[in-house]
Amino acid sequence: MSVTTRFAPSPTGFLHIGGVRTALFSWLYARGRDGRYVLRIEDTDRERSTPEAVQAILEGLEWLGLAADETPVYQTARDARYREVIDQLLAEGKAYRCYASKEELDAMREAQRARKEKPRYDGRWRPMPGKTLPEPPPGVDPVIRFANPLEGAVVVNDLVKGAMAFDNNELDDLIIARADGSPTYNLCVVVDDMDMGISHVIRGNDHVANTPRQVNILKALGAEPPAYAHVPMILGPDGVKLSKRHGAVSVTEYRAMGFLPDGLLNYLVRLGWSHGDQEIFTREEMIQHFDFDHVSSAPARFDMEKAWWVNHQYIKQAPMELLVPELVWHLRRLGIEAEGDPRLAEIVDAQRERCRSMAEMAEKSTFFFQAPAEYAEKDAKKHFKAPAAEVLADVRQRLEDCSWAAEALHEVVHAVAAGHEVGLGKVAQPIRVAISGAAVTPPIDQTLALLGRDTTLERLDAAVQWLAAQPTESAS
Repeated sequence: MSVTTRFAPSPTGFLHIGGVRTALFSWLYARGRDGRYVLRIEDTDRERSTPEAVQAILEGLEWLGLAADETPVYQTARDARYREVIDQLLAEGKAYRCYASKEELDAMREAQRARKEKPRYDGRWRPMPGKTLPEPPPGVDPVIRFANPLEGAVVVNDLVKGAMAFDNNELDDLIIARADGSPTYNLCVVVDDMDMGISHVIRGNDHVANTPRQVNILKALGAEPPAYAHVPMILGPDGVKLSKRHGAVSVTEYRAMGFLPDGLLNYLVRLGWSHGDQEIFTREEMIQHFDFDHVSSAPARFDMEKAWWVNHQYIKQAPMELLVPELVWHLRRLGIEAEGDPRLAEIVDAQRERCRSMAEMAEKSTFFFQAPAEYAEKDAKKHFKAPAAEVLADVRQRLEDCSWAAEALHEVVHAVAAGHEVGLGKVAQPIRVAISGAAVTPPIDQTLALLGRDTTLERLDAAVQWLAAQPTESAS
């Protein structure tokens, strides 16, 4: 059987981390079996669906590298098809019109609760042999209900949870079209999965209750139900539902925080799935190894510190063609246009070991592109003490005619330390503060080489002048 999976988000809010993992599992399963992966935008909730949310979903999936193989399908464009299926079910006696008012249904459920029964529709408008239905009340537009089988059970061999059985007598007759004629979620999903040839429905555990209803509608339409895989929920580290404070934010915010696409996906794939003890996977390894035999049915817990650790592993080994554009993107957010700067790859290489996010790398690299607005107060107080002014002036003089390569710059710094009979830190740290505004940079010779001669000399001059202007007790 050819494999076709789908990701079917509702554009009523941001694309969150749970949705991304569902998309990832669907994408991996299809990719590993030479199948199709399609995107369906379930936008039938017209009041809550927004174009902005649709665009955010598309951009998020594009950034993650999870774009669909085909043009996205929009449910709002398929309304005529849904109504065609509703008419078919009515004509075949597999659906019926229900004229019960909201007040009637509320009273019905209240009476059931009083009898300690499970509140459910009692089939009062369902045609049955020997049953006489009342005349439809005038002026009332009916809803359409699916005539769920009254006997037997729905058995679903879930790829994650195993065999699940649902008694049909526990399932009431689902509304498949509202009084205004608009189709409901469960009907649209069934028709779409059938028409799109979906072989595997991969979705969150919160959809389990929908599955037997959808299976029954599919069978009523003569379609073979797909295989189902209900993946575990993602909880916060405290074991409760994932919230914004835990990390339930838009995937675009993860990019803003500095995650790499593959770093984020690598962390998410391990939330509920494992391949031995392996923690770090290339995208190709994820495709090769992913299966449902090793997806846990237990809820997974989101750990932001672990996510940062995984992201850092990717930053340390990712290719420049991935890292450089991300650095440019983050620098642009800081007001720095660095596109095409020939130093970018070297800057990434100098910073990647010390930065666990691309946002952090951008923040720590701004001094390569613009002079610091001020010196960090704590670092200036610590490292601009005597003999800092003399040391910086000496460094500046020696650098003016120095060959501008890391090895020669390294020798200058050591020579100045020896000449002033101070440790290397008494030279390197004042230089760092002078050129970057803070006491932490990549190795000083590498930093100077990247900064360039003219910029370095200008910033050393500015630091010497700043020191000279300080009150004696601050500058000494």
